[in-house]
Amino acid sequence: MTQTAPEPQHTELKHTMNMLFAQARAAARALALAGSDQKQAALDAAAAALERRRADVLSANARDLAFAEKKGLSPAMLDRLRLDEDRIGSIVQGLRAVAAQPDPVGEVMEAWERPSGLSIRRVRTPIGVVGVIYESRPNVTADAGALCLKSGNAAILRGGSESLHSSQAIHAALVEGLRTAGLPERAIQLIPTRDRAAVGEMLAAQGLIDVIVPRGGRSLVGRVQSEARVPVFSHLDGINHVYVHAAADPVKAEAVVVNSKTRRTGICGAAECLLMDRESFAAQGAALVAALQALGTQIRGDRHFQTLPGVQAAGPDDFGCEFLDNIIAARVVSGPGEAIAHIAQYGSGHTECIVTEDAAVAGRFAREVDAAIIMHNASTQFADGGEFGMGAEIGIATGKLHARGPVGARELTSFKYLVHGEGTVRP
Repeated sequence: MTQTAPEPQHTELKHTMNMLFAQARAAARALALAGSDQKQAALDAAAAALERRRADVLSANARDLAFAEKKGLSPAMLDRLRLDEDRIGSIVQGLRAVAAQPDPVGEVMEAWERPSGLSIRRVRTPIGVVGVIYESRPNVTADAGALCLKSGNAAILRGGSESLHSSQAIHAALVEGLRTAGLPERAIQLIPTRDRAAVGEMLAAQGLIDVIVPRGGRSLVGRVQSEARVPVFSHLDGINHVYVHAAADPVKAEAVVVNSKTRRTGICGAAECLLMDRESFAAQGAALVAALQALGTQIRGDRHFQTLPGVQAAGPDDFGCEFLDNIIAARVVSGPGEAIAHIAQYGSGHTECIVTEDAAVAGRFAREVDAAIIMHNASTQFADGGEFGMGAEIGIATGKLHARGPVGARELTSFKYLVHGEGTVRP
């Protein structure tokens, strides 16, 4: 049987990707030996370059927004994509915060002596080459590049098609920082095409990429998990609940619920479902619904919530849905047990919140709810590496192996054992 020759375009892409992989592997070896001062200098220089290039970044972002609007992206997704002076300032601040953090590479995690006379240390080391596949948010270009550099890893970044120009402008600042510090410019590479086949090449790069971090919606993460021949730090949906317990403080409850849903509706830390005890619903349900509706939130509720003005009936798919929009599902539960069972059925293991003044109930919620992050009397929108003091994050890992929760520089390291003896032999 005659085999069909590969299309020239695919051959060219495969060649480009193989070249990127080889360059990243070479850069990773150099980064593993780079000193802390050199990595910090690169990140500080990148932050300064990004400040100087603000106008270029905003111009590039305007092109991306025009492209995204033609594609018909939702307002929430456009908000994820949009940059302004304040958001660029936050990216610059994030680069400097990562630069100022302690270098995790070489950190002694544990040390002990053995009766045999051996001294053993477990020491953090870089993973090697990290591939990051993400959608929409151009700030991930800076966050991922900075955290990989800080942890001594080379990065291959594949941003969303709608954020290509913004990501390229930010990437240029990162490359300037590397150049200024005398580090390989190929240590942080951005795939220069919108071709979706590039993602497939990354997922098949066994032995060339050491780990893949997907950051995006269910379709992206699902594809990565099903096709990857490379280890993956999973980041599934942010189906996050806020449970208002009977012993909740009403002022705290309104502040937490409203902020969790409406501060930014298109991020993975946004609340997607409100659970209330019968007592808290009777006392505060109408006020909470009114506060959300005043900010444009559409509420899809069970039969209890449907007794309130403007609440729509929840459909069968509304519980367990990541809306990424100004929509929230709502349900009344009989108490902590039913709330925890609901979260077990519909949650994604990302972030769950309880609002209560009862310490025992808060403790039970923390023990029994299986999620990477448990909030008590605090907005789910704090589920962010920057807010955790990591400077930035590469994503929120919802799996249970290696990394869980915000993935910062420390989580992007592996370890090795350093064993010292004095001519010690095993009998």
